[in-house]
Formats: sequence, C-alpha cells, structure tokens
Amino acid sequence: MNKRFYFVFFLGCLLSSMTLVAQSDKQKKLEAQRQQILKEIKQFQAFLLGKKKEEKSEITLIEDLNYKVRRRQNLIRITNEQANLLTREINTNQQEITSLRAQLQELKDDYAAMIVKSYKSKSEQSKVMFLLSSNNFKQAYKRLQYIRQYADYQKEQGENIKQKTKELQELNLQLSKQKADKDKLIQENRAAKRELEKELEEREKLMAIIKADMTKFASQIKQKQQEADRLDKEINRLIREAIAASNKKAGKKTSTGKFVLTPADKIVGESFEANKGRLGWPVERGIVKGKFGKTRSLTDNTVEVNNSGIKIETTNDADVKAVFNGEVSRIIVVKNANPGIMIRHGNYVTIYYNLSKVFVKPGDKISTGQVIGKVFTSKVSGESLLDFRLFKNDQKLNPEYWLAKN
Repeated sequence: MNKRFYFVFFLGCLLSSMTLVAQSDKQKKLEAQRQQILKEIKQFQAFLLGKKKEEKSEITLIEDLNYKVRRRQNLIRITNEQANLLTREINTNQQEITSLRAQLQELKDDYAAMIVKSYKSKSEQSKVMFLLSSNNFKQAYKRLQYIRQYADYQKEQGENIKQKTKELQELNLQLSKQKADKDKLIQENRAAKRELEKELEEREKLMAIIKADMTKFASQIKQKQQEADRLDKEINRLIREAIAASNKKAGKKTSTGKFVLTPADKIVGESFEANKGRLGWPVERGIVKGKFGKTRSLTDNTVEVNNSGIKIETTNDADVKAVFNGEVSRIIVVKNANPGIMIRHGNYVTIYYNLSKVFVKPGDKISTGQVIGKVFTSKVSGESLLDFRLFKNDQKLNPEYWLAKN
C-alpha cells in the first residue's frame, strides 16, 4: 500500500479528531449554558405562579417580561450556536466516513491480493522448496524471516480491516445521534421563538399603556432612582467610616482609603477572594432580575439606571443567608426605607438590603450560610427583591462574578 497515502490519511484523522474534541468541549459548555437559562426561566415561572393572585404595577410587569425576553433571546442564540456546531461536526464526521471507506476498500483490496498470492504458494512443500533452494544458510534464514513476517503482515491487515470496520460503524452511529440531536434543538428553538413572539407582543401592549401615561410612570422611575441614589450615598458613607475606623484602630492618623487588616482579617479576606465564583447564594432560590452597572430604563430609554449591586428576586418571606464568614459591621437604616445588613470579610464587604426582618447586630461573628434576616415583599409590586452588593475596600464589584451557579 502507498505509504504516502497512509501518512496523509493519518494526518487528516489526527486533525479531524483534534477538531472534534475542541467542538465537543464547546458543545458541552453551550449545553451547560442552555440548561442554566432553562433553569432560570423555570424558576422565574415558578415565582410568577406563586404570586399570580397579587396585583402588579405596569412597571413591574414590564420588568418581568423583559427578564423573560432576555432569557428567551439568549436561549435561542445559544441553541442556534449548538445547532451550527453540530452541523460542522456532522460535516467533519461525514468527511471522515468517506476517508475511512476509501482506506477500508484499499485494505480489503491488498488483503485479497495477499490471499490469492498465499493460495498459489500455500502448500508446506512450496515453503520447504523455497527454503531449500537458498544458496546458503544466511539466505535460507532471511527467507524464513520473510515467510514469518509475511504471515504476521497478513494477520495485521486482517486486524486493521476489523478495526476500521468498527470505527466506521461507530462513526455512523455517532452521526445518526448528532442528526437526531440537531433535529431536537431545531424543534426546541422553534418552540422558544413562538414563546418569544408572544412575550414581545405582550410587552408591546404594556408599553402602549405606559406611553399613554408617561408622566405618571416617569415620576415613578425618577422616584425609584432618587431612592437608589440616596441608598448608594448612605452605603458609601458607611463603608468609608468602617475603613477609617480600621485605620484609626491601627494607629493611622489619616485614612489610607483601604481597610487596615489584622492577621486574622487578612486570612478571611484571602479566603474570601479564593472563593470567587464559588460563593453560596444569599437566598435559597433566586434569579438575578436587576443586573450590575448602568442600564437604560425599560420604559424610558432616555433615563439611565445605575445598579451598584444586583437585584435578586426570590420567594416571599425568604431567608437571607451570609455568603461567607465575617463580622456584622453595621445595620443599615435609611429613612422611609427597609433595613439592610453590612458584613465585613477582611477587606471585602457584602451588603444585604431590602429586608423585612434582621436577626443579627453589629459585632456578631457570622458563619457561611447563617440566616441573618428575611427578604421584604412589596405589597405594591408583589416582588421579593434582595439588593445584594459587594465591595473590595470602597470599590464596587459585580456580585454575579463571585456567586456560584445557582
């Protein structure tokens, strides 16, 4: 058989297998993301069903719909990526099947030629005569080696045919599964698009109601933003005070703008940082309804909304839990607003705001997962929203990057 053919084929198989492994890894990541989104949608639907008897304002309803629309759009995007990736995998496997069939045919042709040749000289007498006709012992020994090697080569070719046939069968099975998976994804995507169309239509109807009385809703948005700004200022002030107190305790005449850490504080801070992406959630069940950072108002895109943390929607009267070991630094009390808790973890601070009940006091040592309060449920919106924030010294961080996948 042509050695160059084998080399080229082997190189092609190696590259194909490397490509398939990379695609398979990406497919697993995409599927994990898809399952996470499906879980979030299911959780959110459960929250809505649990509160279906409660009247919600148009603003809250539009927020609910926007949450579902964003998740549904992400679901469709990821499912499309999976289907496209499967298409590439199917094409790669089809090419490999074609190459395997060509190689298998060549192996069979070579094997058939060897069988014919062996048949013509199959008798033991022929082999003996072949050896006896040698000019000397050295030539006879070489001829004996050749006979053995030829027999081994025949056996090896037979095994190669079996192996390639098995590989071909496995690839055909894999190809059938990939096609079935792709068909399933396409069907699920069609269903998701139908749901998205309904949600977009419902959102348009709500937006029409809001636009008809924009003055009323604009004042509501403005009031909410003013309350958020007031809370931001108070939390920033409390953190600066806590940092200044740690500096004063360490004998610093002026604040460095960072927590001065004792050896124990340093251990807690380093441990907290080492758990980035693995911190437990502050509630048992919840979804991130309000993202960190600056966004445009859902009802008036001329208004910019700035979230210093994340808004987690949870069940009514849900327990609030500390995400890590620490010490209660302050109980946050803002006029005409619900209380919150500030917990220090070395040079990190977590804030749990919008509570109906508080079970701890300043100075309490807190352990991971300890229940520290209850989430407040609004009678107006029917929502149970926990405002969760995270700081390193006085720097705001996105809590979503720190929490484990829920």
